[in-house]
Amino acid sequence: MNSNSSGCEDTACSDEIITGNVAPILNEIRHALKKLLDEGESTIIDLRALPMGPGEEQQLESLLGIGEVTANIDAMGPSTVNETLFAGVWLVTHRNTEDAILGKFIEITRYPSILESQTADMRSALKALPDLLTENG
Repeated sequence: MNSNSSGCEDTACSDEIITGNVAPILNEIRHALKKLLDEGESTIIDLRALPMGPGEEQQLESLLGIGEVTANIDAMGPSTVNETLFAGVWLVTHRNTEDAILGKFIEITRYPSILESQTADMRSALKALPDLLTENG
């Protein structure tokens, strides 16, 4: 990551002043990332549960930027997972079928939980593979 003296990716930080609730959230992200590295413990920040003023959520998202990985999930409505410019910091947005936002989270983790395969699904896959081999082998 190319950083300037403020520690921000050149494309992630602007000259605008960070507003009231954005700085504490960025600080929480910083502490959570350190905790992930030191202890292996993930953190989830529920942006919809935080009191944010007009434009603060957009400012936070702008400062975090968009990184190299994006995943789209379609399960009971679309969900989007975006890596931010900061490795280990992910923005996860869940929408309903009418495209209204149901939840928005910042996950500080190696990979967001929504992308993890569920054990029951893997067991079903394991049972289905022999049939595929029989049909095509």
